[in-house]
Amino acid sequence: MNLTSKREALKKFYYPLGETLARTGLPPNFITLLSLFLGSIAAYFYFHHKALTGAVLLALSGLFDLLDGVVARTTGKTSKFGAVFDWITDKWTDGFVLGAIGFAYASPFVAITAITVSMLHSFIKPVAYAEIGYTEKKKGKIIDPLESVGFFGRPETHITIILFSILERTPFPLGLSFGIKLVALLTLLSLLMRIFYLYKKYGREYE
Repeated sequence: MNLTSKREALKKFYYPLGETLARTGLPPNFITLLSLFLGSIAAYFYFHHKALTGAVLLALSGLFDLLDGVVARTTGKTSKFGAVFDWITDKWTDGFVLGAIGFAYASPFVAITAITVSMLHSFIKPVAYAEIGYTEKKKGKIIDPLESVGFFGRPETHITIILFSILERTPFPLGLSFGIKLVALLTLLSLLMRIFYLYKKYGREYE
């Protein structure tokens, strides 16, 4: 699916809300902190088998994660610290939520696997920036081919978790125990696509 690569097309759905939020005067980094707080509380509820509450909080966390950048650009308060801080809080939330669901609904092995492949799927990008040299930016975002490589990133992870959180509360036989395993598997496949892309493009370039 790769919703991240379709960010420009999707802006019309959330940008007006971000511009409205910008008029409140809230600093972008405060909105990032709010996203972090909601994501952390979501993990707490998931760990205690409160799937629907966790899903609502995770959805709100993801929404504020989208809006902090809009507020920063609208108010002219984009900064290098803000970009790094936003990235760190994303990984914090992802690690805690995946770990909480894995431990609560599956097993420690599944939790560790889900966290590991999720982090690698994200960390492969800054490593590529450093080693290959992607530096061009557009509206505060580094432009790189990896953005469109792979099919299962952070947005897809959140959507899948929320979907299976709802199914967890229904008679449907597949809930979060299956959902977290599916997230781990699809993220791994998406990671392998990115590794294969880099190998195909740069694997025979010798220094």
